[in-house]
Parts: sequence; structure tokens; C-alpha cells
Amino acid sequence: MEGTAIADLKINEQIRDKEVRVIGENGDQLGVMSSRDAQALADEAGLDLVMISANANPPVCRIVDYGKYKYEQLRKEKEARKKQHQTEIKEIRLSPNIDTNDLNTKVGSARKFLTKGDKVKVTLRFRGREMAHMNTTKHVLDDFAAALADIAVVDKPAKVEGRTMSIFLTAKKN
Repeated sequence: MEGTAIADLKINEQIRDKEVRVIGENGDQLGVMSSRDAQALADEAGLDLVMISANANPPVCRIVDYGKYKYEQLRKEKEARKKQHQTEIKEIRLSPNIDTNDLNTKVGSARKFLTKGDKVKVTLRFRGREMAHMNTTKHVLDDFAAALADIAVVDKPAKVEGRTMSIFLTAKKN
């Protein structure tokens, strides 16, 4: 089933094509035949004729129990969704006058996020008079990115938004 939703499947009389390639209930190829003949074979077996690939030439139909087929496809989709990893954006906040050891602690937590496959947004927050020295404190973000250069790349360079300056880091592709 290539990208078709289960609700979009054509079954039995909904199949209007002249010729279809038919796959039997055991998975064996029955060849190309008219859709009427294929429907007759399905009725004979007491099963349904389900179009599993409408894009093929000729379209591919299978003789199966539709209820059972639908259930198995739903189970496969659910299993595939379970194995997917949703990438999250984790934020790490820094201040312009952060100490080296504090920076190393934050780098450690960012490293943990990156190894899990998440993206990291490193935000430098400015308060009060710190706003006047925004340009001179960009090196804090650069140092942060340099400390993670072995496992991460800068996805989006430093950008100023209001009272914050931030960069995005993503894990390197091996």
C-alpha cells in the first residue's frame, strides 16, 4: 500500500477499470484479467476484491477479507507511528556574564539533548544595561557552539529578537 489511506481503497463494485492484475488470497499471481472475472473469483472464494495499487498499469487488486485487511493495515500504521521519533526543540538560556563552569554545565545538557536527536535553541537573554553591550557578548554563543562542534552544527546563526539573541544547533549527520 503506497501512501493510500485505508478509507481511499476501492473494493468490489467500486473498481471500474477494464483490466486489473490480480493477486490471490495466498499471495500468488493470478495474472491480468477483466475486473468482472476478478470479482467473480473473489465472490467464489467468499472474499472481497480490494484495489491495493491504483497507480500501477494495470491496477493491482488483491482477493482478501476486507475487514481483516483493513485491521492489519491500521495495525501496521500504528506500529510505524510508534517507532517514529518526533524531534523537539529544547531551549537553553544563558546570560551574557555567565561563568565558565556554568557554561560547561549548560553545554553538557545541550550535548545530552543533541545525542537524543533533539534540536537545541541557545538563547542569550539581556536585561537592563546589558542591552548596550549586545554586540560584544555574541562570543558567548560562539563559544557554546564551538564547545559542541564535535557533535553539532549551527542550524541558524545568531539572530537578535527583542531582548534575546539566539542560535539553533542540530546534531551532525554521520
